Amino acid sequence: MRIQIDHATTYAYDRAARFIIQVLRLTPRSTEAQQVRRWSVETDVDTRLRRSEDAFGNIVHTLYTEQPTESLTVRMTGEVITSDTGGVVPPGQETLSPLVFLRDTALTHRDRLISVFASEFSAHPPLERLHRLMAAIHGSVAFEVGVTTPTHTAAEVLALGRGVCQDHAHVFIACARQMGTPARYVSGHLLRSDTEDQDAAHAWAEAWIEDLGWVGFDPANGVCPTDHYVRVATGLDYLGAAPVRGASYGGGGERLSVRLSVRDADMQQGQQQA
Repeated sequence: MRIQIDHATTYAYDRAARFIIQVLRLTPRSTEAQQVRRWSVETDVDTRLRRSEDAFGNIVHTLYTEQPTESLTVRMTGEVITSDTGGVVPPGQETLSPLVFLRDTALTHRDRLISVFASEFSAHPPLERLHRLMAAIHGSVAFEVGVTTPTHTAAEVLALGRGVCQDHAHVFIACARQMGTPARYVSGHLLRSDTEDQDAAHAWAEAWIEDLGWVGFDPANGVCPTDHYVRVATGLDYLGAAPVRGASYGGGGERLSVRLSVRDADMQQGQQQA
């Protein structure tokens, strides 16, 4: 499948920010499951962009503004050809042992509720228990925008019973680690069947299973990733894989807006030719 992505994040300030720094994890890698045909990251003001790689193997661009700025738009456009691997992540340039992803974080901290919830699946074989866990989270945490923030923990979300894809991923990760299974957070994009325009990027989780490797689970939708998914970055939790993180100095009244379009490029081309 050929997926075309156009993602723009705009920051506007009531008073010009003297200095802005952003860490961008917006650029995917080519793997056996996805081939990046073209990709660009641009801004609408003079900036410096430095490309590097973080400890998790993600492509990172660090952005610095050169002058006082009242508005900044970071735009990413690209095209990726994907294939369906049944949720299994093909071997890639892994930089860390899977055991690293047993590490607890503030966002995935395991309390008694997480422990009790996860214990329902521990008796099953590794792959089956994770499929059951995904289905249980999908049924227990309703998808609802606006009830959580990026600081809500997995335990808080499970108790609340509502959240967005980031929250579903955190609950899955916390429960998997509780059962002794390495699990990590994934940020990326999902080609949806109902709309091209979306409010935000997507998130899901991956768990390490012996003899299979990393396997993806999307508890927000109750499915394993297919060729409709584009992987961009991974981390211990949202903070390690967030598309954009940063700070500004000297500005006031910051406002954020996001525009995202994820399209089936082959279908779009066919409609244009018809």
